[in-house]
Amino acid sequence: MENFDFEKKKIIKGNKTSQRYFNGQRQIWFILIISIGFLIVLPFKVKAASLYFSPSSGSYNIGQSFSVAVYVSTSNQVMNAASGVVSFPPDKLEVVSLSKNESIFNIWIQEPSFSNTNGTINFEGIVLNPGFASTGKIITINFKVKGKGTALLTFSSGAVLANDGQGTNILEKLGNASFFLGETSFVPESTTSSEIQETPLAPQVFSPTHSDPLKWYNNPNPKFQWLIPEDVIAVRVSYNQLPKFEPSNVYSPPISEKQLENVRDGIWYFHVQFKNKKGWGGISHFRFQIDTEKPIKFDIREIEREDHTNPKVKFIFDSYDKLSGIDYYEVQIDNGNSQVWRDDGNGIFETPTLGPGKHMLLAKVFDKAGNFLANSSEFTIEPLESPKIIHYPQKLNPGEFLVVKGSTYPNVHVMIWLQREKDEPHNYSVNSDNSGSFTFVAEEKLKEGIYKLWAEVIDERGARSLPTEKMTIIVEQPSILKIGAQVITILAIIVPLVALIIFLLILIFYGWQKLSSLRKRIRKESKEAKQALSQAFNALKLEIEKQIAELDGKPGLRGKEKKICNNLKRALDVSEKFIGKEVEDIEKELN
Repeated sequence: MENFDFEKKKIIKGNKTSQRYFNGQRQIWFILIISIGFLIVLPFKVKAASLYFSPSSGSYNIGQSFSVAVYVSTSNQVMNAASGVVSFPPDKLEVVSLSKNESIFNIWIQEPSFSNTNGTINFEGIVLNPGFASTGKIITINFKVKGKGTALLTFSSGAVLANDGQGTNILEKLGNASFFLGETSFVPESTTSSEIQETPLAPQVFSPTHSDPLKWYNNPNPKFQWLIPEDVIAVRVSYNQLPKFEPSNVYSPPISEKQLENVRDGIWYFHVQFKNKKGWGGISHFRFQIDTEKPIKFDIREIEREDHTNPKVKFIFDSYDKLSGIDYYEVQIDNGNSQVWRDDGNGIFETPTLGPGKHMLLAKVFDKAGNFLANSSEFTIEPLESPKIIHYPQKLNPGEFLVVKGSTYPNVHVMIWLQREKDEPHNYSVNSDNSGSFTFVAEEKLKEGIYKLWAEVIDERGARSLPTEKMTIIVEQPSILKIGAQVITILAIIVPLVALIIFLLILIFYGWQKLSSLRKRIRKESKEAKQALSQAFNALKLEIEKQIAELDGKPGLRGKEKKICNNLKRALDVSEKFIGKEVEDIEKELN
């Protein structure tokens, strides 16, 4: 019984130990799951840094100097290094110097440098442990204005590395800045708080739709964006036509952009202000201009001409736009390409040199927001008097030079056109003398064919005449030469043909003679062969009889021997007849 109780207690104790073991295992797995989840979620939270400029806008005159600071801002991530390349327009801005005062960097991997030729600024530095997690200045850029226009500062590249031992790039946003350079009465304003170390700085506002505060836009739906620092808890915005205003529409949690819709035409200001735990900070006032109406007037009037042959015609363009003002004109004449024309103040447009005839001028006037109004005007340019062709040859022999004489205005260009049948026409230029006479001599001798000749006049202004009627010139050989040439052509064909026939006849006769001689020789040889064959077979017969008799040893032939001899003779006779027949067949073929 005691042993049983002991075993029972042992089992219960073992169960408690096992339970503690499994509870420990569950805790380990829970920690692993939490750790894995943290590692999975971590990459989605690390990108929480930005690089930006302060101030992000402003207006400066040529020759004026101003400074722009490059800032880095992180939220809940600690960084220990940052680098970047700033781009600026070298035709408008010049870097005077770079300052590292008040920089958060302790070590510079690459000393800040700049190139006014390429329009770039480079920096790369390190913050020593324990790193940096706030908003801080990297460098200050000191600029000098050298040209008019809008100057945009951007980051062409950048990186902010976390202090996590792996150098994770946590850069999320790259800001930009826009400055308006040249003489202007408008100065974009960013009102900052006197308690700059306590409350937020004025927001860096930019617009992807209305980026230039001095430019007019025909889009009534502007959009504005800004970066929100880590400590900002609310934003308030407003827009109106007051250059300075304290916004009243509060957004908490803070928003980073605002889209306006159906804004009326005019000059407006968008106001933005940040709030942190210390209170409301500085205010940014972003100007934008909207004009959606086309110009209200565009009249085209031709200036009266004393000489209607003048190839250039002047027009008065009278236009008016009540809001943004007239910017430029787009002009097209007939079916030519459109060209931009800007009024120098007198409103007079002059056409390029045009040919005689009716023309159509089509024009559009554009205001500074891109709205336009179209109009047109028809006009006529009278031609000069066409030249007179006094002398020209109606017929020419091949190889002769063409000479043309005529009269027209004194000291003008005469354009001679010459076209051979279906070839492309060629033009030649000659000048008339003080009396108006002109002479044209072709540069090359004309080939045989039918030519068309006509002329027109161009004076020193570029005014032209209508072309003269087309005159026909025939270039051909004389009739007697044509007949002789035909005879020569015929003889050139017949003589070689007759010579060829004679040559063939001689060749045939020669061949026939050779063949006849060959036949005679073969006939003679066949007769001789026949006689020789007969003699040979007779000799063979006698020789057979002689040989059989010698084999027996007795003179004369006995019955059996005689029979053999007769059989051989018959075989020889058959052979003789067969060969003789073949020889006779050859003789028949020769005959």
